[in-house]
Amino acid sequence: MAISSARKLCQNLIALAIQRCRISNNLCRLSILLKSPPEFNPPLLRVSISDTGAGSSLAEFKCMNCTSTQVSAETWDGVLSITTTSICDNEIHHYSLSFKETIATRRLSRLPTTPKNGRKFRQVGSEVSFTTQENIDDFVVWITQLCQKISILKIPMVAIELLVEQMNGPGSRCDHLLLAKDGILLPLSMPSIERLASGLEDYVLKHGNAVDKECQECFSSREQLKVGRGVACSGQSVKTTVQMAEAVIVITEVPESSNFSCLRACSKMTEVLYFQDFSPCSIPQLSLNALASIDWQSYGLTLISNAEDEDGCTILEWENLSPFTCIHIVLHSYHKEYPPSIIMKTNNVQNNLRTIGILKNQPVLTPQMHRRTQCDRNLVKKAVKIALDDLKAKYTGLFLSSHALKIRGYAPDLSRAIAGLILSSNDKDFQGECASLLGLQPVDINGEGIVDSCIKEKIIGVIEMNDIKPKYVKEYAPHLFEDNSIQKEESQDAEDEGEDILDL
Repeated sequence: MAISSARKLCQNLIALAIQRCRISNNLCRLSILLKSPPEFNPPLLRVSISDTGAGSSLAEFKCMNCTSTQVSAETWDGVLSITTTSICDNEIHHYSLSFKETIATRRLSRLPTTPKNGRKFRQVGSEVSFTTQENIDDFVVWITQLCQKISILKIPMVAIELLVEQMNGPGSRCDHLLLAKDGILLPLSMPSIERLASGLEDYVLKHGNAVDKECQECFSSREQLKVGRGVACSGQSVKTTVQMAEAVIVITEVPESSNFSCLRACSKMTEVLYFQDFSPCSIPQLSLNALASIDWQSYGLTLISNAEDEDGCTILEWENLSPFTCIHIVLHSYHKEYPPSIIMKTNNVQNNLRTIGILKNQPVLTPQMHRRTQCDRNLVKKAVKIALDDLKAKYTGLFLSSHALKIRGYAPDLSRAIAGLILSSNDKDFQGECASLLGLQPVDINGEGIVDSCIKEKIIGVIEMNDIKPKYVKEYAPHLFEDNSIQKEESQDAEDEGEDILDL
């Protein structure tokens, strides 16, 4: 079942509000209010999205009909109600924008303003609302999950709240369903990749935010999570901004003693959470192709399929994943230099007259997304590979390639044979040198189990070390009985020229 036009509209409006908040560079609040007035028959749902960001612009909404939003009489009436004001305005401005109107110049209607009566507003404010026939309970479930995913980003200086106003009988009450404020509590200097990793960890510990608190039955501490981070960026030039791609991968192993609901959440399926310019969306086809083109077998994984589910989420299915192991992936692609997808500046009076309650020379957002190029595809692929390599480097034995696993299977027989040769020798000096190379005392050389275990450990260590190294780094394999510390050379992947790897 495809996502409804009302939900697509709501998602676009939230994305625009996030961008306005980011542009303002101030502490902002984004509020989503749902209410179902009792006077409507049949019942209708009123959705209002307000923010204290940079201010709204007509240009933001004029392009929406050309994108994913399609007017459908079955879900919403095609009319947006817009309310906005600035700090210096003496009035609150109201507008109505009808997407059913075929003539573009007739879509906007100016409604009577509301005087402020001398009251001073400390921030710019915008509110966009629409009415839909969707069931309020189903809509609440969907938008709660959407906001929970947005909270993974922990967007700096932006607090997000979700409210549902129940209007039954003469009175009404407002339920505060969600308040995402972690983004404003973290240090402003905290890198975006660290915020993303922290957000995904919280999301995983709460089983996809299905529970309010961290599941203590499955995770006694955050240290149980295996976390890999990857960041890639495009080259910067005078005419282009820096395109960033971030990937965070979290590996969990749910104990067999966990309850059924926890075990059910652990499967051979991985939902890929994708964000573009700080807003959740379906993963572009180029990025999906990039995921499919990764040599997963070099990380000991076999990808069976990748597809979108009915909600537009990308699902990866694995063949050989342990029944109690879960893989969680989040990707974020955005511009580093400026937040919105496309920025236009109003430089004259005529353009300012076309804007809605926006200050002069204030950037104007449009919801058009960037065209995904081959560079974007390479960035996503590189970021994921860096995150996988980060996991392999930090957690011994994790994500060994199929080739390394095959070789490691011969380690017990090889170590047993070498230990037998050492112990069967009558040359005490030879045995003493072997003990020294193994880091053992001469008295330990008489214990076959000790020698065998020590040799096997060194063999496996060398196999794992060589598997971590990038294939394009050409070095001689380290000797079994020498110091394992190796100076790793930084190298750039030849297949993705033009991008830079950021060390974490």
